[in-house]
Amino acid sequence: MNLNLDGKIILVTGGAKGIGAGICTVLAAEKAIPVIIGRNDSDNQQAVSQIRENGGEAYSFVAELSDPEQCRLAVENVKKQFGRIDGLVNNAGVNDGVGLENGTYEGFIASLQKNLVHYYLMVHHALPLLKESKGPIVNIGSKVAETGQGNTSAYAAANGGRNALTREWAVELLPYQIRVNCVIVAESWTPLYADWIKTLPNPDEKLKQIVAKIPLEKRMTTTEEIANMVVFLLSDKSSHTTGQLIHVDGGYTHLDRAITD
Repeated sequence: MNLNLDGKIILVTGGAKGIGAGICTVLAAEKAIPVIIGRNDSDNQQAVSQIRENGGEAYSFVAELSDPEQCRLAVENVKKQFGRIDGLVNNAGVNDGVGLENGTYEGFIASLQKNLVHYYLMVHHALPLLKESKGPIVNIGSKVAETGQGNTSAYAAANGGRNALTREWAVELLPYQIRVNCVIVAESWTPLYADWIKTLPNPDEKLKQIVAKIPLEKRMTTTEEIANMVVFLLSDKSSHTTGQLIHVDGGYTHLDRAITD
């Protein structure tokens, strides 16, 4: 399917690894131009190089997204280089395990900065250019906001905020014909997921238990499967879809997991 994304400038926060890298790869395959915004220049450049080696086009800018000023500068740098923004994917974040018992006020607020506040700031600063292009916004969220997980209050709160902002922005941006949707992820193997599973007792056994409870095909969702939905939502093939929380999770969040027994 031709998604009509040729030459579109799409910002992807955290686009160097995991789900973000998957999104950038699919965007480049559709002839869009992903622009990675992330804190690690080496990771950014490696992701850009891989896309270019495969015949695509990509760019990157370094920004520590928990710093409000760096969010502003990232958008300003994109504006200076390209003069436009045709879409934005808010993806960066980390399940950092700030819970009730082990957490602190400072840790909770820092986690919101890492996982939620930059979602707002990136859209806030990019909005003038998004208005010009009628560029869509896709937020990446987590099933943790709906199911809970335990020992991750801040991350759960941030993802609840991502869901709420998706619907709030979908309403606020209707006059500008800017669509806003959220792709909800459950169990997908990424470097961050690998780091998280290692923090659990008996990680190998726990991983087997998790995978066994994924209804569709008893396997994790691939980053490419998540990316395919994101890129579809960025395209004009989803031209009347806005304000939606779309779960790409093999049925993990909503189907009765008793059927997997």
